[in-house]
Amino acid sequence: MTDHAKQDQPEGGLRFGPLGRSWVHLCIDMQRMFAEQTEWHTPWLARVLPNVVSLVELDPSRTVFTRFIPAHSADQAQGTWQRYYSRWASMTQERLDPELVNLVPDLARFVPPAQIEDKTLLSPWAGTLHHRLRASGIDTLIVSGAETEICVLAAVMGAIDRGYRVIIVWDAVCSGADATHDAMLEIYSSRFGMQVETVTTAELIAAKLDGML
Repeated sequence: MTDHAKQDQPEGGLRFGPLGRSWVHLCIDMQRMFAEQTEWHTPWLARVLPNVVSLVELDPSRTVFTRFIPAHSADQAQGTWQRYYSRWASMTQERLDPELVNLVPDLARFVPPAQIEDKTLLSPWAGTLHHRLRASGIDTLIVSGAETEICVLAAVMGAIDRGYRVIIVWDAVCSGADATHDAMLEIYSSRFGMQVETVTTAELIAAKLDGML
């Protein structure tokens, strides 16, 4: 994703028809610790943030923001997470400014009515999220956030396993690694064609205006 203006849009669109009213916007880990100058800084986050804001504005009450909560320390992590947090010790709770775990301000202002789902793993599905969504009749997820091939991937794969219709907004996801971001978008559109649709922010907004959303 070296230049958004040059990147070709993945083949996509709402191929399986209107979304109706049974959708939620699942926004992954748009937090200050990825937006600001930390060891986990994701440079493209600022570029896609206006698109993410536009998605939230479709209906803030239908947005769930996830937040990744790091381990307190490497010693308190389990298994290979100990090695991970030894490498990224500056990002553990014992060293990280706790304010950096919060959503970026442009998104935090939507809470409430938007909701927050905290997680300590890459995936948001280890807690009560699936139960709460199903209890509310949700069968479709519009996905945005960071990072395309890490926490977004974990959210998408869990959603596929649980049978959700998944709409990835390709110009509202980002990564710190251009090559794997681009490769992952290609995989989403080419290998998961029956479960995943890729759209642009503009297409989602047009769907709202056309009564498809």
